[in-house]
Amino acid sequence: MKIRKKVLSVLCAAMLLGTITSVTVPQVQASDEQTKKVDGSYLTMQESASGTSQNEDAKGQYIMLGECSITKAGRNRIYVYSGTTARKTVNFVSTIIYVDQYNEKDDAWDQIDAWSKDAENDYFVSTSKYISVDPGYYYRVRAEHFAGMQYPYESTYSFTDGIMIK
Repeated sequence: MKIRKKVLSVLCAAMLLGTITSVTVPQVQASDEQTKKVDGSYLTMQESASGTSQNEDAKGQYIMLGECSITKAGRNRIYVYSGTTARKTVNFVSTIIYVDQYNEKDDAWDQIDAWSKDAENDYFVSTSKYISVDPGYYYRVRAEHFAGMQYPYESTYSFTDGIMIK
């Protein structure tokens, strides 16, 4: 009688473990399939995303860091930011920020807004803005960063992953 209970107990434990494993594996596979990458940006369900130009090859004589970010900011709104930091005070430092919306039909990013901010005789410049957007799409930010003493200026870029605005 005791042996039957032990065998039954082991079988129940094995069946329970098999059920847990079979339920867990498909969920992991489904989440892998949901993470799509388009033009370098993953489509995510995160609240925010940021990107930097930390590639050592992108850093030069003048540019120390280029960065950008996108954050959910309430119903149908996002907050976007871009900044350029030079290694020292330069004649010209600039950032251009682009806001993109994912176009599922074309599997590509469409630009919906862009602007720039420049500074002279400085080492840092940044710009940010709240933007109203259509719900049901992924949005990302791209930025170009410039710094130097004379034209042509040193340049690099940064970009974020896409975040879903519901």
